[in-house]
Amino acid sequence: MVSHPNYDAAQELLDDAKRRGLRVATAESCTGGLIAATLAAVPGASAVLERGFVTYSNEAKTDMLGVPSALIAQHGAVSREVALAMAEGALKHSRADITVAVTGIAGPDGGSAEKPVGLVHLAAARRDGARLHEERRFGAVGRHEIQLQTVSEAFALMRRLID
Repeated sequence: MVSHPNYDAAQELLDDAKRRGLRVATAESCTGGLIAATLAAVPGASAVLERGFVTYSNEAKTDMLGVPSALIAQHGAVSREVALAMAEGALKHSRADITVAVTGIAGPDGGSAEKPVGLVHLAAARRDGARLHEERRFGAVGRHEIQLQTVSEAFALMRRLID
């Protein structure tokens, strides 16, 4: 058995998506590609994982996913609106059936009273039009832990669109 955080959840998600003939793509900011890397750790992931976008900067969100810079300016990169736009942009710029997007503040710096360290917005989109959003406040539990918990939550959100 592989001792990789979230490995079992990744394997289950990939198995479910493969059974249904679905492809997935990721659009990641605060996790820096960890969602896609966790999926890719599972043998056979290429049957489901279509691509991953690491859009750490605001410019990358705009250039790679088509997130309007005005939307980022109005709501901030860490927001419901931007997470949903990232998920939709990943659909538009891939051949995936389901996408997941995450944007947040992994810390240890960069938080504010309004948007504290540990705040993460997750969104998932399905080509048939279904959209989901979750806001999580993990707290200042450490950068790596925030990222690991975000991966777990991203898999759960995608599973809701697969099922």
